[in-house]
Amino acid sequence: MIQELTQNYAHLFEKELLNEISQVGTYKDIPEGHKMIEIGEYVRSMPLLISGAIKILREDHDGDELLLYFLEKGDTCAMTLTCCLGQKKSEIRAIAETDAKLIMIPIEKMEEWSAKYKSWRNFVFESYHNRLNELLETIDSIAFLKMDERLLKYLNEKARISNDNIINSTHQEIAYELHTSRVVISRLLKKLENLGKVELHRNHIVIKNIN
Repeated sequence: MIQELTQNYAHLFEKELLNEISQVGTYKDIPEGHKMIEIGEYVRSMPLLISGAIKILREDHDGDELLLYFLEKGDTCAMTLTCCLGQKKSEIRAIAETDAKLIMIPIEKMEEWSAKYKSWRNFVFESYHNRLNELLETIDSIAFLKMDERLLKYLNEKARISNDNIINSTHQEIAYELHTSRVVISRLLKKLENLGKVELHRNHIVIKNIN
């Protein structure tokens, strides 16, 4: 664990903190599609992402989802931090977008390290800042972009996260994450296919020239 910590976090954390993380952290391999955090659960630990990507989703009163942002290598989740520090139930759902490796930090260490290590405080504040910007970007997309523009942005982000031009999502799954209907997504994807930007298959989409 210490080797992977050093490779991914040595530029952020001092050696003493890295050693403490390796002593109390729990290393986990998470398969794609695994639900890590469910809405309404108490959060007992905070993730430090070593590799892969995790999508963070919100749910409305009807059970429909909205994709808020992705966590990537070197990230942690600000909403998880908030739940940990306030000992509150989770208001988000976290699902592995790809196979991921992460280290889970016990919540009791968070306040201790905030007082003890300046690098940890900076990391927490920077995480809040980054996630806030991503949330604002999501709000801007909903408020100001047309659905076809949101779909293009979504497909580009999915391809970037997975480093693959094949999107392994059904039309219904995309509709859930963009908080719209399958019919709308299917119509817009067909339009993109007619323009030669994507190639549609039963359970996946091939991006050909989406920019």
